[in-house]
Amino acid sequence: MTKVAILYKTTAKVPMVIEPWHVEKIRETIQGGEVIHVETEEELLAQNFNADILLTWGQLTPTEYCRSATNLKWIHVLSAGVEGLMKIDFDRSKLKVTNSKGIHGLAMSEFTMWYILSFLKGFPLLYRQQQNKVWQKPNNPGPQECLGKTVGIIGMGDIGKEVARKAKFFGMNVLGVKRRPQPTEYVDQMYSLAEVNTVLEQSDFVVILVPLTSESYHLINEEKLRKMKNSAVIINIGRGPVIDEQALIKVLEEGVITGAALDATEVEPLDKNSPLWGMPNVIISPHMSADSPLYMSRAIDVFCKNIRLYLDGKELDNQINFEVKY
Repeated sequence: MTKVAILYKTTAKVPMVIEPWHVEKIRETIQGGEVIHVETEEELLAQNFNADILLTWGQLTPTEYCRSATNLKWIHVLSAGVEGLMKIDFDRSKLKVTNSKGIHGLAMSEFTMWYILSFLKGFPLLYRQQQNKVWQKPNNPGPQECLGKTVGIIGMGDIGKEVARKAKFFGMNVLGVKRRPQPTEYVDQMYSLAEVNTVLEQSDFVVILVPLTSESYHLINEEKLRKMKNSAVIINIGRGPVIDEQALIKVLEEGVITGAALDATEVEPLDKNSPLWGMPNVIISPHMSADSPLYMSRAIDVFCKNIRLYLDGKELDNQINFEVKY
């Protein structure tokens, strides 16, 4: 009998809810196995439940349970990121880890286009004028169109591909950056990570979508930011530490680039004393670009599909590479 332990708690930071019918769907998929749902590792340890499969969130680090669960063969995370989980010293020969990549593209690409349109149409200024009851058209610059603008997407995974599709629909030129570049639909030109400066120099909007690894930490540093156009905007809907935040503040204060849209910051929540809060050319959102009422149902569908593969003895989808940690 297959045993599944769900370790997940809805919070203000992670507002998606595992509903009872989600748990029932998992129970039906494992064909008569046992499923429990707890909110903390302490609760899970107290249950003395030796699971075959652990379903959790990728930023959690249930070290003690993973060491004590002798039957544990597979961990699936409801997120795309696995930073917390990768802090655990796994026996890689005995344990597989998978994630829920592929479900974030629709919501996150919409958020990205909202950021792009906000800057092109002058929404930050219009909002400030509304607060002050000012009826005046922006004129420095005035409203602009997407048509002909260039977006550079650093990180061409599933989310990047959906951003590219939407950007192309709006008539934008699309450049992509990937570790191993290959021709990609809706992308005009693909580049390797070593060629990222070329993309920075050409792009009106730079979208950060790479996972956080030792290689990507502060990938976008002051030198990289100074490669960007003076009229460019940088958008981070991935992981905050990919951008050197102090360097970003510096180039924004100096007017090296036009603006930034940040759904992720180096430390979250963003410190109330950060200069970013008061900058008129910065849009900040609380790491919510992936949030959607459909999120959890999509994630459970991915998990249940993998359960069927697991029960059939087949290779699991979305397996994490322990070497690169994503």
